[in-house]
Amino acid sequence: MNFGQKVLHFHQSLPADWILPKGFDLLYPFSEADTLQAMESFYGKYFSDERPRIFLLGINPGRFGAGVTGIAFTDPVHLQDSCGIANPFQKRHELSSIFVYEIINAFGGPDAFYRHCYISSVCPLGFTRDGINCNYYDDRQLQNAVEPHIIQHLKEQIAFGCTGSTALCLGMGKNYKYLHKLNKRTGLFKEVRPLPHPRWVMQYRRKRMGEFIDQYLSEIQALLPS
Repeated sequence: MNFGQKVLHFHQSLPADWILPKGFDLLYPFSEADTLQAMESFYGKYFSDERPRIFLLGINPGRFGAGVTGIAFTDPVHLQDSCGIANPFQKRHELSSIFVYEIINAFGGPDAFYRHCYISSVCPLGFTRDGINCNYYDDRQLQNAVEPHIIQHLKEQIAFGCTGSTALCLGMGKNYKYLHKLNKRTGLFKEVRPLPHPRWVMQYRRKRMGEFIDQYLSEIQALLPS
């Protein structure tokens, strides 16, 4: 299988029966025919090769981005307008996706970016509590319950092909703190390097967006094969 086929097989094989603490619900878009079609089109377009990629790891999928399209940090608008993949989803922007596609465009566009980079999440499935997005680290019981899944599924994705065994962590706070400690215990990556989370940039530092785009580009370019 090529890289894209491995990604599709991985997501389609994710179990939907995770046991979660009371009050939490699992986001599981991979049983939806429209989501699977969008993913097949996207990964077939950009990942139909065996090149290793630089891994960028967010937190976990949210309701309005990957929780709809199945593609990390790609909302329905960017899937159609930036990637040229028509889709039936409600065309609403997701803040993190806006910033990520600014980075992608600055890199040279989706073809150039995805040739070198694979975006995923520390935790491959997302969560809600009372209908609101929830991160895996927001509750200690939730974090403990999903950690075995996190380790297993990171290992599976690393096997797709990871450039230089270094991961870029999207989030310099709790996501990085958790992944850094986990990596020290498991040795999944040679190194984990933190970057500001796209949503944090858009919510609190939007006027400095250009500065953070440059930071992302610098970290990615440093990992490109010579």
